[in-house]
Amino acid sequence: MGESSASDGNSAAPGVGAESGGVTYGMDDRPPVGRSILLGFQHYLTMIGSNIAVPLVLAGAMGMPPGPTARLVGTFFVVSGIATLAQTTIGNRYPLVQGASFAILAPALAIIGVLQASGAGWETIIVELQGAMIIAGLAQVCIGYLGLFGRLKQYLSPVVIAPVIALVGLALFDVPQIANPATQSVWLFVLTLVLIVGCSQYLGHRNGLFQLYPVLIGLAAAWLLAAGLSVGGVIESSSNAYVDLSDVSEAAVIQPIVPFQWGTPQFTSSFVIGIFAGVLASMVESFGDYYAVARISEEKAPSSQRINHGLAMEGVGNVFAGIMGTGNGSTSYSENIGAIGITGVASRFVVQLGAIVMLVAGFIGFVGALVTTIPSPIVGGLFLVMFAQIIGIGLSQLQYVDLNENRNVFIIGATLLSGLSIPTLVENFAGSAGSAAIETALAELPLVGTALEALGEIAYVGAVFGLEPVAQILFVVGTTGIAVGGIIGFLLDITIPGSRTGRGLTAWEDITEDDDEFEAAHERFRSDPKPSDD
Repeated sequence: MGESSASDGNSAAPGVGAESGGVTYGMDDRPPVGRSILLGFQHYLTMIGSNIAVPLVLAGAMGMPPGPTARLVGTFFVVSGIATLAQTTIGNRYPLVQGASFAILAPALAIIGVLQASGAGWETIIVELQGAMIIAGLAQVCIGYLGLFGRLKQYLSPVVIAPVIALVGLALFDVPQIANPATQSVWLFVLTLVLIVGCSQYLGHRNGLFQLYPVLIGLAAAWLLAAGLSVGGVIESSSNAYVDLSDVSEAAVIQPIVPFQWGTPQFTSSFVIGIFAGVLASMVESFGDYYAVARISEEKAPSSQRINHGLAMEGVGNVFAGIMGTGNGSTSYSENIGAIGITGVASRFVVQLGAIVMLVAGFIGFVGALVTTIPSPIVGGLFLVMFAQIIGIGLSQLQYVDLNENRNVFIIGATLLSGLSIPTLVENFAGSAGSAAIETALAELPLVGTALEALGEIAYVGAVFGLEPVAQILFVVGTTGIAVGGIIGFLLDITIPGSRTGRGLTAWEDITEDDDEFEAAHERFRSDPKPSDD
């Protein structure tokens, strides 16, 4: 990686490059180390909300106590740092931050519901999620390095990718932190929302700090106000806006984050398939992210080779996340792409230094403990902004599609509506019984029930195709809007007649790099050294 062509005295301030249509630091540039550390931390600030949000949602759903929750948050930081370093050095080498996946969160919540219905506690749930994540991640590694997803590149169009990415945000619109009155404090929720939106959308053009740090400013200001009022006795401990600082002083300076820290992973086939559905949706989302980051970094669109290596490395990150016990996975962050657009900083060196900062922060105990003190209303306000951003980034891919063609408009609408309505149908049908209701319905179907019961008696086969595992698979996949919408959208897109130009595939091809333009890590390491000038 070479030094930036911009000198310290003449380099543009953050944001200038983006506003002028260029980048201040390109992918191969290396700004001075001090500046790079600050810029790298800045990249992580744009996604730290999501990397905090996912573990808080999981911990809340599982009923995890404050101490383990703090360590879970730290584990997400560590996994994010390692996965980012691996992706930027060995994987696709794009300046993409890797972090917690909302696409995998949805099936994880469905699995949590299934296990809690059987009386399982958080200790059991987390090791089940670990095992499912490890196997699903290994499957993604195989898909990536075998080039299977790269081959789909010629069929998977923005007509499907755009609404599927949007469903990542839309499928989580009713998370408790937003929609549950029992955990809501309207004034704190609105305050957080106003602060983040105000800084990012209204004040950003007046001061670069507001433009660069809207999430940090919004979270910090809302939390400091709530904490001050809580310490002063204005907010009572029974309020949803109360900030409990009692556990922070007891947090260890260094918290141990080690592989298999929650116990031995458990492997349940139906849960593996459910998590894998989320992994597939995450791969589709990353597919779109690769195009977006290339475009905003002024690079050619990714080749099949770069896509395959990137997705395979995300699979490695998912396996690592499973081993470390996040209960979630690792994927490319769309918010990171937005940061490049705002700041004009596309340097992978900058992102790598930011990853090291995140990695170190994960082992500092009070960081995770402080995060757990954030009241649900503040998290809800953050969610609303983050989900809206994800939805918008997804729909922005429609710029390549001919929206005057009825088949495209229909597929987009069908993908979105099915991803929202069918999971609701399945949840309403199953009720509190969960997958047991699906199992009962399948058993009553002529021939189907008998066949599944017979398959269930066969060794190994029954673990996947028996009546109970099939019911659990249908429940987990059927309640995951991303999986439902993606499957239906893809089938419609490849079966309904339409031109490659109208579907947006031709536009993608025109801006795509050749396969030989991307040099994989093993090719770089084994390539012959350049001859000396002597």
